[in-house]
Amino acid sequence: MLLWGAAAMVGVAAVAFAKLADLAQFGLRRLLTVSAWWPWLLTPLGFAGIAWLTSRYFRGAEGSGIPQTIFALRANAGEQGRLFLQPKVVIGRVVLAALGLLCGGSIGREGPTVHVGAVIVHGVWRWVPHGRVEAQRRALVLAGGAAGVAAAFNTPLAGIVFAIEELSRSFEERASGTTLTAVILAGVVAIAMVGDYTYFGQPTVASELRAFTPGVLVVAIACGLAGGFVSRITLATTRRLPGVLQWLRVERPVLFAALCGVGVALLGALCGGLTFGTGYAEARSILEANAHLPASYAPARAAATLLSYLSGIPAGLLAPSLSVGAGFGQFLADALGQGSAVPFAILGMCGYLAGITQAPLTSLVIVMEMTAQHAMVLPLMVTAALATALSKLVSPPLYQTLADRYGAAPPSRTPELSRVSE
Repeated sequence: MLLWGAAAMVGVAAVAFAKLADLAQFGLRRLLTVSAWWPWLLTPLGFAGIAWLTSRYFRGAEGSGIPQTIFALRANAGEQGRLFLQPKVVIGRVVLAALGLLCGGSIGREGPTVHVGAVIVHGVWRWVPHGRVEAQRRALVLAGGAAGVAAAFNTPLAGIVFAIEELSRSFEERASGTTLTAVILAGVVAIAMVGDYTYFGQPTVASELRAFTPGVLVVAIACGLAGGFVSRITLATTRRLPGVLQWLRVERPVLFAALCGVGVALLGALCGGLTFGTGYAEARSILEANAHLPASYAPARAAATLLSYLSGIPAGLLAPSLSVGAGFGQFLADALGQGSAVPFAILGMCGYLAGITQAPLTSLVIVMEMTAQHAMVLPLMVTAALATALSKLVSPPLYQTLADRYGAAPPSRTPELSRVSE
């Protein structure tokens, strides 16, 4: 009953977080209708304030939340792992991520929802009858993180696969009924609150475009390499920046966050506001074939996401990465002279996400469930596998590497804000 109650709470929290994020983005759109100059003031000041609040009161809430969850699952997580599982950390994550969206950050809520789910389910650990204390604790953290993915995307199968492929390396925890129970109940509660839906609707793809073609290889190679390079750049820049930028991040983190905000505002101005927010609306517009985004959209969105992440604010990567992938797919469809960009956008989302995360099964299942394109399983499978293989040639795994750095950082500091030179 405790597990059921906690899983239901994950579903409620995921829906509430989604509504809060939508409200924040609606507020930004209203401000942009008043004046296109708002981001030049709101984004730098907002990033600075959020970064200060995060480092001062909610340390551990920075970034996406998935590396923190992975680190907390490890047996040697110690004090740092316990810090990441404090309720105040995820409360700050939810509120500050919503503020980041209001300020124009290119951030997602799905990664943070993984962290939220892990903390909620872990919260019942002390009352659950258990024999092996540590094993039970890790099983609950794993179950909560998987439930967060399932409830955030309405993709129960992807939640289970995510737990297997990304969060856990232990077979016993992979097979745990605890994870299955949490995923199912969190998904049921989320559906009960908002109705059964497909995250990106049900894009129309002609039957002849669902087959494996040479274009699939082009998308897989391009998006896999793009995701790998962006992952490598993200890891390199979170570790150390060149020259005065590193000094600013270490000695003047609030000012550094403001400068990142200026960069995000600049990218938004150059792209007509397309790079603000999660990127969900832009990706869906491509999939519904009622918008044609400029070729600069995908690299600009990737750059805005990187700047948002580097600023030190709570910033998920999953939703913006899917939007970048859709943009790359549309660009490749145009370059190849394709009449419809929709199937290429779907493949681009899968390939780029696989390149970023190096989790091919999760990328395949999550895109297939989000777009209801089960008939495209073969090209999606090839895209995910090839993109992952190519990404591994240029970058180590993003989330696992970021989690490793928490183990090397002092408990009172985060890798992004640490003054210790690595």
